[in-house]
Amino acid sequence: MTDPIAARQQLVDDRHYKYRGCAPDEENPTMSAADPDVPLDAWGPYTGDGAEAQKTRIDREKAAKQICGRCPVLALCRTYANTTTVDEEGVEHLAEPEGVMGGELALSRHRALIARRHAATVSTDPATETPAAAVVRDLSEGRTPQKQALLKALARETDPELVAYRAGMDLRTANWHRSALVTMLGLDKGRATRDQLLTAAVDQGLLPRSTRIRPDGPWAYAAAPTTDGARQRRIAPGRPVQLILPGLEDMPRGRRLPVRPGRPPAGRGPGSGPSPRRRAGLRRLAAVRTALQPRIPFVPTTVLEPAS
Repeated sequence: MTDPIAARQQLVDDRHYKYRGCAPDEENPTMSAADPDVPLDAWGPYTGDGAEAQKTRIDREKAAKQICGRCPVLALCRTYANTTTVDEEGVEHLAEPEGVMGGELALSRHRALIARRHAATVSTDPATETPAAAVVRDLSEGRTPQKQALLKALARETDPELVAYRAGMDLRTANWHRSALVTMLGLDKGRATRDQLLTAAVDQGLLPRSTRIRPDGPWAYAAAPTTDGARQRRIAPGRPVQLILPGLEDMPRGRRLPVRPGRPPAGRGPGSGPSPRRRAGLRRLAAVRTALQPRIPFVPTTVLEPAS
């Protein structure tokens, strides 16, 4: 690890340091010597009142990076800007955590620091690489009452709304907990299925092995859905798009038969009715609607006999 004090001294002692792009102009010290139209504040963090407009920030950072691109001490400045210091708790921090330095934004330097931390903890040597199943993860958050209730509901139901109802939370909160569990178990949010999430939860001890898991069927559900519908369900290649109804999510639509010349389509001719599969679906839909309707208790009325 490069010493930030030594890197700073090497930058200042360079013979081209006085020709740097962010040096103050001799006639106007508040402006850049490389471009009199760019103020020195373009390299530093925003210190004005209120929030800085996004377009103003982007233009300011773009002008600073363009000047840094032709700076004679660009490499030395970038090296110093990416050096780190270690605090009392052993956590690394950037020597220059703010502003544009070395042609890089502060966000880019922070991302590079996070990548270096990750590379230091994960070995890239195949001979010494730890298998994914042997990675020790902190699963204490997965044993909270909310996530335990969600996992049990997810094992019982497949529809996202029913999962949230069984877990006793709203849909957005349930999807957030599902996304957190996917990240906690090391799965891919975009490709992991509900069955993979539950299998990983059982393997890691978050669910007992005696848990009965309702299978996804031919249509695999996403492990980490989103409320806006961008990641609700994965449709298998070559299969028709299925309409998902609450309580009827496992009813795949069959293939439509071709119409023969001179013969009316099925279900449209005189005396023809719905197919057996359609009739079964209609009966299930009627049962669900009946179950969802409020039950009105029957109150018998007393009929009074006319007086004789």
